[in-house]
Amino acid sequence: MIRRMERRTNKALNEMLVKLFSNVMDIEEKAIITEEFKDITNNDMHIIEAIGVDANAPGSMSVIAKKLAVTVGTLTTNMNSLENKGYITRERSKTDKRVVYVFLTDKGRKAFFHHRDFHKNMIKSIVKDLDEDEMKVMIKCLLNLNDFFNKLENEQD
Repeated sequence: MIRRMERRTNKALNEMLVKLFSNVMDIEEKAIITEEFKDITNNDMHIIEAIGVDANAPGSMSVIAKKLAVTVGTLTTNMNSLENKGYITRERSKTDKRVVYVFLTDKGRKAFFHHRDFHKNMIKSIVKDLDEDEMKVMIKCLLNLNDFFNKLENEQD
């Protein structure tokens, strides 16, 4: 009896996670790629997020590529597009010409905050009815899931 209940619970959790991951990607794209930002993709929005808004601590191409787990070559293609659309600017380091720093323009900063607000609202909706103990359980579950993904990723490297 307990095993059957456990199998049903595992099946329900699996179905929920598969649907949730799919929905997050689809709904995020629909929510953040608005009329104002129709010229960029969800992937572009994540690059903008990785660049960040701190003009005093600009990210280099290699640092941003590492955050996104892509090559600098792959990132360069996306950066060319974002620069042509007015979301970023690039500047070579004055001390080391091999290093290229990336900055968000006003348009890029606006996109960054739009994306950030979507995520803030998503988190608010997730935790709105949870008490402190439930929050601890949810955080533990998500940390376990993250550990699972990290182990899989490390096995593939």
